[in-house]
Amino acid sequence: MTDQLTPQEMNAASTSTAPTDHRRPADFEPVGVEPHYPPPSGAIDPDQSLGWVRRMYPVLRAHRTGAIVAAVAGLFSVLANNLVPLTIKDAIDEALDARTAGLNGFVVWLCILGIVLFVSRLTYRYLLFRTAYSIETDLRNQIYNHLTRLSFSYYDRTPSGEVISRANSDIRSIQLLMAFGPLTVLMLVSFVMAFSLMLTLHVGLTLLTVATMPFVFLTAQHLRGQLYPLMWLTQARTAELATVVDENINGTRVVKSFAAEQTELTKLARSAQRLRWSSVATMDTRARHNPIIEALPRIALALVLLYGGLLAIDGDITVGTIVAFSTYVVIISTPFRMVGFVLVQAQRAAASAERIYEIFDTEPDIVDAPDAVHLSEVRGAVSFENVRFTYPAADATGQRPEVLHDFSLDIEPGETVAIVGRTGSGKSTVVRLLPRFYDVDAGAVRIDGHDVRDLTLTSVRHHVGMVLDEPFLFSTSVRDNIAFGRPNASDAEVVAAAKAAQAHDFISELTEGYDTVVGERGYTLSGGQRQRIALARTLLENPTVLVLDDATSAIDVQVEEKIHQALRALTEHRTTLIIAHRLSTIALADRVVLLADGRVVASGTHAELLATEPRYAAVLATTDDAEPTEEGAQ
Repeated sequence: MTDQLTPQEMNAASTSTAPTDHRRPADFEPVGVEPHYPPPSGAIDPDQSLGWVRRMYPVLRAHRTGAIVAAVAGLFSVLANNLVPLTIKDAIDEALDARTAGLNGFVVWLCILGIVLFVSRLTYRYLLFRTAYSIETDLRNQIYNHLTRLSFSYYDRTPSGEVISRANSDIRSIQLLMAFGPLTVLMLVSFVMAFSLMLTLHVGLTLLTVATMPFVFLTAQHLRGQLYPLMWLTQARTAELATVVDENINGTRVVKSFAAEQTELTKLARSAQRLRWSSVATMDTRARHNPIIEALPRIALALVLLYGGLLAIDGDITVGTIVAFSTYVVIISTPFRMVGFVLVQAQRAAASAERIYEIFDTEPDIVDAPDAVHLSEVRGAVSFENVRFTYPAADATGQRPEVLHDFSLDIEPGETVAIVGRTGSGKSTVVRLLPRFYDVDAGAVRIDGHDVRDLTLTSVRHHVGMVLDEPFLFSTSVRDNIAFGRPNASDAEVVAAAKAAQAHDFISELTEGYDTVVGERGYTLSGGQRQRIALARTLLENPTVLVLDDATSAIDVQVEEKIHQALRALTEHRTTLIIAHRLSTIALADRVVLLADGRVVASGTHAELLATEPRYAAVLATTDDAEPTEEGAQ
């Protein structure tokens, strides 16, 4: 590749004039990439006092055109379907029995009805299922959009399997009801029409035909009452099982390293048994009710044939009327045969909707203030003023210990500061507060004198770039991982960032170079390689404030030294915070800050602290500075 940018050129780009205040929040997102797909057509009603269907109504209303056309086509289908028995009756009575009319006309009319049935059913089923899938798509997009807005505290307390289950199987349950529910409504319309036509033929037979239907309704209502709690329990246990599977897949290396496969298998089996119990209980409830729902209309058919046969023998009705009634019994019983299935889906959808609404009803803790302004013209001055902070989620003991207490620190623009301290002293918490991953309990975090709570989140996170000690890579190409923050970056810029992170050489040796697709979480690469790609990803975005949270912990000393040479040039004109454990990393800093008990206890150069601060020497003495290896799949 040609026209490769040097680290110095990338650094020069970072010092160019910053955008003015008129920029929109979207302008601070990755290079303003235009969306390829339209946003959801409707949103869930936020009024929690409404029922789940009424809360869904705005989404349904957005797709009303397809639903209306489907309903019209469905009505034509119902009409044609109910005219078939009458046509057969007249054909038998007039053409075959009384022979007062020819059979050809009835055959042609039946063919026309058949064509209308085919076209109308094709139309309404296609539009109905298309609308249902469109609603499903909108719900998926909405729930993902809301999940991206939720704060880190939500994910701290919510298992990922629980979230995945609600965003997939629960939405699928609603989609099934949206598809089959309207079909049942059409069948009920067909029932009303068939009932009206039957009354014109013989009132007594009509009443006998529907005599069992009230019992069908009562049985269905009893089934509905028993299914709801079982459906809720089944959905919850499905999510529980998904959590176990998700954790074991993501933590497979930990499981195997401790030879804990049988332990985890036991945990999975226990969750599966719990799910099996609720599923079997659901099926048992359905098995005891559905046969009754389906058998009662057949009893009605037997009574119709018995009573109708006696009437025909006495000459009170024609044979064609009996045939028509037997056909109408099938038509009016179809909705009741569907009742069991639709009730199950309705209860499942209701339970799923409530679980989905729990996500929508969870408000993010970290949001833009109503009068928030964009962070622009950034110099890079960072200050922490008497900060106190406690994580929202409780620890393993059920308590919420204070992590930072009266923490104060001022960093000048362009200064590189290393934060050192024992494990649990609050080092990583400090850098998580800077981009507002969490908000302080007291005090303030400021950038260029602005409290970050008074700034828009997108603008703050645009100017604060972070490289974490546990880098996450997406299961896509190396190039796309590096260009995640700038999807439209040129190949030359991607390569320049990779070179600055000392990743270009090993990337070039991969099977397909920058087009090589890394495995899930990047585990086809070694830990050091993942860290270098993550570092290149942040360097490509060229942030004004750079945070390195033990970002080279898995990289060997020789490679780390080359990275440091590039970082010295890249951090010359930008503010840099380094969470450091190694002396080689601390050497990058202009100033070292020692943390203890959630506050700054000493500040100065490495040499000054080493000579005057015993606690600093003690921290360095307990830091494992052995050379790490980069053993892993290449």
